[in-house]
Amino acid sequence: MPLTTHDSPEAPEVLDRREGPYGEVVLRRHGTLLQIIANGCFLMDTSDGRSERRLVDAAADALTASGGRAAPHLLIGGLGVGFSLAHAAADPRWGRIAVVERERAIIDWHRAGPLAALSADALADPRAEIVEADLVGYVNETSDTYDALCLDIDNGPGWTVTEGNDGLYAPSGLAGCARLLRPGGVLAVWSAQPSPEFEETLRNAGFQQVRTEEIPVARGVPDVVHIGVGPG
Repeated sequence: MPLTTHDSPEAPEVLDRREGPYGEVVLRRHGTLLQIIANGCFLMDTSDGRSERRLVDAAADALTASGGRAAPHLLIGGLGVGFSLAHAAADPRWGRIAVVERERAIIDWHRAGPLAALSADALADPRAEIVEADLVGYVNETSDTYDALCLDIDNGPGWTVTEGNDGLYAPSGLAGCARLLRPGGVLAVWSAQPSPEFEETLRNAGFQQVRTEEIPVARGVPDVVHIGVGPG
């Protein structure tokens, strides 16, 4: 969820404001951009999307490098403005594409709201589905398994949107992620900044070929994707 700003002199227009179980979520328009705000914290907008797309491609590339597999199943953690979902659905290599999103408001904005323009084609794809759930609980409760798991629910392992997300990047949370992955599956985690500490946590959790890839953005420091291959 890249942290971007917009130079439009216009004041942002609030399109919808919801109070949910995790606090307030707002969709607003600022010039030509749509922005999502959670509990007053700017999360993401529709200005670019290159790092969200790279998150998906980095997982696909890591799968290919480890031998590849037919129609791999992909789980995306966080719907956001839909860049990752749309990019995955545009790639015929993927089989099932599931997106876990806990905010009903964000799902509604995609299904019948302003964000539908970005995701309508992807949601019409028979491979794609939205799972309304908290990812932290989902990784420990589902019996489904995937070849790749792409996480983009926070601004990084050290900059979470809500306090309860911290555990996802700890050893116990990564054990849950590893449980979801089929042997040799790939975990890719979006972050606004690199975290050597998280790399070490990944290795200690049994992930192999751990690396961090930088993605240049229009302004500021590069976004990064942390990548690890599960055992097996």
